[in-house]
Amino acid sequence: MPGAYWINTVREVRDQDKLDAYVRLAGPAIAAAGGTFVARGTAAAAFEAGVAERTAIIAFDSVEEAVAAYASVGYQAALAALGDGAVRDIRILAAVDPDPNR
Repeated sequence: MPGAYWINTVREVRDQDKLDAYVRLAGPAIAAAGGTFVARGTAAAAFEAGVAERTAIIAFDSVEEAVAAYASVGYQAALAALGDGAVRDIRILAAVDPDPNR
């Protein structure tokens, strides 16, 4: 089973205190829902139309698990703490099987 990835990009920080409150709540809520952070930070390089934005990539066992994590009570509390503190882009992608012969 390939799994899924939640990709969260911060486009604009409007209130650092609100973003900090979100981070304190979101990490534990995502972990409790089965997510594992595999990359996090500002892009090391950006090409073509890319922008070096703060990004997190979180692995889950399935798309359904990632979507459920977003809808969870704990993550919704993190979103409430964030409020209008940042403009973000969140996407959930199904992973591909690294062995095309399977």
